[in-house]
Amino acid sequence: MKVTDIHSHFIPREWENLQNKFGGDNWPWMAHKTAAGENLNSHTSSAMLMRGSQEFRPVYSACWDPQIRLDEMDRDGVDKQIISATPILFAYDRPVAQASYCAQLFNDAALEICAKNNKRLFALAQVPLQDIDASCIEVSRAKACGHVGVQIGNHVGEKNMDDKGILTFLQHCASEDIPVFVHPWDMMAADRTKDYMMGWTVGMPAETQLSIVSMILGGGFDHVSEKLKICFAHGGGSFAFLLGRLENAWIHKDIARGHSQHPPSHYLNRFYLDTAVFDHDALALLVRKMGPDRLMFGTDYPFPLGEQQMGQLIKSASELDQQTKQKMLSGNAEQFFTL
Repeated sequence: MKVTDIHSHFIPREWENLQNKFGGDNWPWMAHKTAAGENLNSHTSSAMLMRGSQEFRPVYSACWDPQIRLDEMDRDGVDKQIISATPILFAYDRPVAQASYCAQLFNDAALEICAKNNKRLFALAQVPLQDIDASCIEVSRAKACGHVGVQIGNHVGEKNMDDKGILTFLQHCASEDIPVFVHPWDMMAADRTKDYMMGWTVGMPAETQLSIVSMILGGGFDHVSEKLKICFAHGGGSFAFLLGRLENAWIHKDIARGHSQHPPSHYLNRFYLDTAVFDHDALALLVRKMGPDRLMFGTDYPFPLGEQQMGQLIKSASELDQQTKQKMLSGNAEQFFTL
């Protein structure tokens, strides 16, 4: 059975010192734990992704070494994988020129990783989403260079997915047939979710639901071309479970309708979700609500909260037939990203 993972992340092994280049603080960088002269590409090589002087996340060499990535794909029977930047690299809070520089830097780094085997590894670009003109320029450049789509954060500061600028960017992507993957980042209620990894387990699903709901109620899907290919990460967060609540509010309260022309359920054929939900009951709910043609396999590899045995959730789902599993594991993704 063919398997294509649409949701995996990379971090280059190293890159230039952005703090020295641009000044300021809180720039991301890698603190490798191996001693000088040791092999940074061994399976045991690890590093700490830093934000300025603060530790952000421990990582290991699969993030930057394509051969280790390919070996682990072979271990779990994954044929193809689409890599995208870890959102800490977005630089949405920086001046546009700096964010554009970072986008080109990391987009080129992604293609270098994929060059190890460009029949199995593919890349999504990042853009300086705080400036729409610069974003349109960079995403078109990235597509011409070989990226198969673009990953964006689900908001820029206080601007949600229904922001006019972001919708303009999405329309640009629709007009150039550039698929969009929306990933949560910079999670809400950071102070209240700082303990127990609740920023990941609570904040990320909430952010993802917010991004979908803002697109629907903000009139985004009514104004952007139906040609837009857009997928939201992490199974859409809490969206599928709370769709009934959203629909009920839309029916009974004018204020809950926002700018949308139709009830929320009308728009389920306008977007895709990945399957990074880690639970058979949750997967079954997604299939019932979205239909199997709107779901694509994603792992969040190679991070600890990703699917550790890649593909097993779908493969072991007893209620799904083989044809449905194949659609979700690879067929939908190959069509969505034109692989």
